[in-house]
Amino acid sequence: MASGKTSQSAWVRMLDVSWPAALALVIVFTLWESYARLSGIKATVLPAPSRVVEQIAINFPALISNALPTLIATLSGFALSVMCALILSVLVDFIPILKRALLPLMIISQTLPLIAIAPLVVLWFGFGLLPKVLLVTLVTFFPMMVALVQGYESTDNDLQRLMKSMGASRWKIFHMARLPSSLPFFFTGLRISITYAVVGAIFAEYAGAESGLGIYMLAAKNNFRSDLVLAAVTFSAAMTLILFACILLLERLCLPWKIQRDTTP
Repeated sequence: MASGKTSQSAWVRMLDVSWPAALALVIVFTLWESYARLSGIKATVLPAPSRVVEQIAINFPALISNALPTLIATLSGFALSVMCALILSVLVDFIPILKRALLPLMIISQTLPLIAIAPLVVLWFGFGLLPKVLLVTLVTFFPMMVALVQGYESTDNDLQRLMKSMGASRWKIFHMARLPSSLPFFFTGLRISITYAVVGAIFAEYAGAESGLGIYMLAAKNNFRSDLVLAAVTFSAAMTLILFACILLLERLCLPWKIQRDTTP
């Protein structure tokens, strides 16, 4: 009985949080549809949402076949980014001089314009999967790295002193205290990074690829099919939202205590 009440209250909270966004979307799409139909603007300039939905239905197989390479590049680059962030953050935590050495380089990497660096990466590594993976890694690595380092530093000092007084090694303190303290920060970094991952993959495809949503958008733009461009944009947005929801689900599974604390009135 208590479980049923908890589930019901979770649905109520979710509806309470989501209805403003849903209402805003309905208003935006209603205004967009009305303007596209009543203003006389050409569909090649601004197609109505109903036309975009229609093109999604008609071209669904082509959109799916192009979304798959983008998804593979996104997940591969994101996985590499997570691995690199974890390894480097541990090294930085154990060797503080590395933080002073690497942090400026990481900041510089985030100032590089993706639209300029993407063609170079494709030129160096070809039109296969590797350049897309590297670009996704480049744009998603920094938020996770910073989040992990900040998470380590947030560890309670009294807890660390207590463990040290009990003879705990540096690695034991890291494993038992500093790493668990960083998990909420880490998942925040994951949520930020995953929103950039799909964009990074599409930019890489724009610069040069054999297939993918970026190539699909480029071909549709060159044919003055703005409805197909927006259909591909809708697919990429849906992909990003699904991946973001997966991160939230993973956080709920790994940190149930945090979710309960955040949702408790």
